[in-house]
Amino acid sequence: TYTDNILEDYVYYAIDRIKDKYGGFCKLDPSKYDELLKLGDDVNSYALEMYERYPTLMETHFGGSQRATVAAATTGIAGSMATGVADCGLNLWYLSMLQHKERTGRLGFYGYDLQDQCGSANSFSYRSDEGLPAEIRGPNYPNYAMNVGHLSGYSGIAKASHVARGDAYTANPYIRVAFADPSLIFDFANITKEIGRGGLREFVPAGERTAVIKG
Repeated sequence: TYTDNILEDYVYYAIDRIKDKYGGFCKLDPSKYDELLKLGDDVNSYALEMYERYPTLMETHFGGSQRATVAAATTGIAGSMATGVADCGLNLWYLSMLQHKERTGRLGFYGYDLQDQCGSANSFSYRSDEGLPAEIRGPNYPNYAMNVGHLSGYSGIAKASHVARGDAYTANPYIRVAFADPSLIFDFANITKEIGRGGLREFVPAGERTAVIKG
């Protein structure tokens, strides 16, 4: 999913739009929901249009779920960077999914009809699990069965708000959970490369997870 600089191209487009419309990161007032929706419409339309315009993108992201995740991640990252608030980005993730479903008729795997179409109702409400701030919610709970692709997209939304604000550190639970093993070396300066290594099963577990994985 995260190959060939496709997601990067979409995000660069979003960054250009944010700078042109709002003068930089974190300049969009999170309470201006109409403006947030306009940004989401713009970025998501660009991402989906690129799949329709260039057949090679469809060949690279041959699964509907791949396209849905990349378009939603792009839209969510745009919301996070424009406002500096991860919850705004998360809401645009769901906006992207709903628009994608309406535009193409389906998103991909059947699971996308669950977590990716039911989150709009709780993305701005702080209730247990589903409505917690993105930085402190876990990756799996009753109506969210997050897979590898989802976790990468979700963590990007939470991280984007911190990057836009210039934070030196983020207490993101996805990073804590995924890389809790001290023997697992992950180069955070080359994220795309490391995700590719994970897909090729190049990481060798050690410590607490060895027995579980070998079992």
